[in-house]
Amino acid sequence: MAVIKGYNMPDELYYHKDHSWARVDGTKVTVGMNDFFQKEAGDIVFVDLPDTEDEVSQGEVCGKIQSRKWIGKLVAPVSGEIVETNEDIEDDTSLVNSDPYGKGWILVIEASNLDEELGTLMRGEALANFLEAEVKRAEEERAKAK
Repeated sequence: MAVIKGYNMPDELYYHKDHSWARVDGTKVTVGMNDFFQKEAGDIVFVDLPDTEDEVSQGEVCGKIQSRKWIGKLVAPVSGEIVETNEDIEDDTSLVNSDPYGKGWILVIEASNLDEELGTLMRGEALANFLEAEVKRAEEERAKAK
């Protein structure tokens, strides 16, 4: 597992610029929110899940994640049909914080354009550069707020 600026970012995953991650298993893609998102958000108190059988496009907002600080958006990292949602997080939203890459997964998409869209997601060095910029931006925002 890669640790970038103190954030766990598993190497086998793909990452979207809006902080969702994608785990690919054939044409099924499990989606969740990355470690940076959950730490910035703080304690997650509500997750608004989309319906199964909904069609989503890459980059489309398909759910909301609320913490005590703010409401974040769940953005689909790939296009396709939502075939499963994690009902466990409806009962225990803290799973998004405590196990963002395991029990805190959010939904599964049956991808419709996977090969092409994976090329637009990040991993490796591109992810490290992006995350470093996001950390810097978050630090600057916190400094302004004081």
